[in-house]
Amino acid sequence: MVQTTATPAAGREARPEAASVYEGLGLRPIINANAALTRLGGSLMPAPVLDAMRAAADSFVDMHHLQEAVSQRLAALTRNEAALACAGGSAGLVLSALGCMTGRDMRAVARLIDEGPGALPRREIVVHCAHRNPYDPALKLAGGRLVQIGNALQTFEWELETALSERTAAVFFFAGHHFARGALPLERVVAIAHTAGVPVVVDAAAQLPPPENLWRFTEMGADLAIFSGGKALRGPQASGLIVGRKELIEACALHASPHQRLGRPMKVGKEEMVGLLAAVEWFLQQDHAAIAARVERVTAGWIERLGSLPGVTASREFPGEAGQPFPRARVTFHPALGLDGLAVSRALLAGEPAIDVAVADDQSIYLNAEPLQSGEADVVLERLCAVVCASGLRGQPPEVQP
Repeated sequence: MVQTTATPAAGREARPEAASVYEGLGLRPIINANAALTRLGGSLMPAPVLDAMRAAADSFVDMHHLQEAVSQRLAALTRNEAALACAGGSAGLVLSALGCMTGRDMRAVARLIDEGPGALPRREIVVHCAHRNPYDPALKLAGGRLVQIGNALQTFEWELETALSERTAAVFFFAGHHFARGALPLERVVAIAHTAGVPVVVDAAAQLPPPENLWRFTEMGADLAIFSGGKALRGPQASGLIVGRKELIEACALHASPHQRLGRPMKVGKEEMVGLLAAVEWFLQQDHAAIAARVERVTAGWIERLGSLPGVTASREFPGEAGQPFPRARVTFHPALGLDGLAVSRALLAGEPAIDVAVADDQSIYLNAEPLQSGEADVVLERLCAVVCASGLRGQPPEVQP
């Protein structure tokens, strides 16, 4: 058997105090073998981020000046003209749409607030059919009118060209391998949009690592790129980052808190701003090759052990849930076991300790080692083996050896 236990990435130490907090509320902590998902609380903040947030909480500060100082530092770290801390990736979508719709024109900002988005000459946002996703409402919340191009299988350049007009505020492009099929490549989107004088915004919320993505999309010509602060960056869950062209970042900031405008409900506290900055600094210092090697090692151990169980097939799949450069173990259960992917995921979540995994299809689940803390890889393996062994084989078909 390949040993699944591996030295955790920095900041992944066990935290028993977290269990006591949740248990005091009648809740059970969860081992996350799925992904850095909002419904699971995002990611876990390392000590430098927590320390920075505690320090920020100890005094008052001018929030306009803090946003300016943090943003300047974030821009330098991410090799961009400018940056803006926001309240998560979805908040970044809203603020980016607002900024593209009004620019830095305060009269347009006032019309938007007083009369609504219909008063603006530019409110259309072009999106690929292949990029439609549950985050579309963030663009509509800003008052954007979505204009769809292409279909789920293909998009032609002339479709983008035709969709662009004097009413277009921006083209929004969703990065990641799961959005690539059926969409034009970013380079062509940028070239076509810029020829028409239209900015391009990249939603790259989950596209870290590699750290180079913090500047890659803007170096490719995108005007803005949006990242989640609470996923791979390991910052506060209610934080996000917009990077890109200075004038567009300034336009986004006009709508954001602490201004009393449309972005005010998406407030970023002093603790989140400082925590996000500490998270970006921490992230850029990590040995991402070593982290990837740890995930590979744990995944290989899972595959070897689980693949030896009767009725179970285990294989490596790459890339990760949203295109991250990490493998996952795909574990498939033969129907003779009387198990399916949903039943196994429910059994793992209902057991002790609770474990969250992704359902791949009717007969399979995904196991992701990247979010795990020290020692949890073995716990996941033991629990899953117990679920399989408790099921027993039904009929023992020839291809399944007991």
